[in-house]
Amino acid sequence: MIYLSLTLGFSFAAALKDLKLWVMNVVPIDSPDTLPIIYERGLFGIYHDWCESFSTYPRTYDLLHADHLFSSLKKRCNLVSVMAEVDRILRPQGTFIVRDDSETIGEIEKMVKSLKWDVRMTQSKDGEGVLAVQKSWWRPTEVETITSAIAKAGEI
Repeated sequence: MIYLSLTLGFSFAAALKDLKLWVMNVVPIDSPDTLPIIYERGLFGIYHDWCESFSTYPRTYDLLHADHLFSSLKKRCNLVSVMAEVDRILRPQGTFIVRDDSETIGEIEKMVKSLKWDVRMTQSKDGEGVLAVQKSWWRPTEVETITSAIAKAGEI
C-alpha cells in the first residue's frame, strides 16, 4: 500500500510507520515548516503547492489523507482543480480521507459524488467534519456523439 499525506498531519503517518506500506508526507508551501520533524522520525517528505500538479505517476497512491488542506487552499486556488489532481493520483478502489470545516467537507462531498466515488462515511460536529470516500471504477455506459465537435467536409 502506498499512502500520501497531503498535509503536515504527520502524526497519522507516524502511526502507520511499522506497517508494510510506503508513506509520503507533503508539507504545503504555506504551512509551518515541519519537514525536519518528519525526517527526524525517519519518514519521507517533500514541500508542495497543491495549486500546482503533483509530480507523480497517475494512480500511484492507495490512500490519501488531507487534514484542513482544502479550507486553506480555497482562499488561493480552485478546489475543482485540486480534486482533479486527487482523482489523477488516487488508484481506483483507493481511499480518500478529508478532515476539514463542515462547509468545505460539503463542497468536497459534492465533487466526489460527481466523480461517482462511494461515500463511506461523512460526519460533522461543531463546525468540524470528516469525509471518507472510495474511488470507484466507474465509466460511462453510453456513448454520446457530440455532433458540434465533428468537423464537416471543407471546414478543415
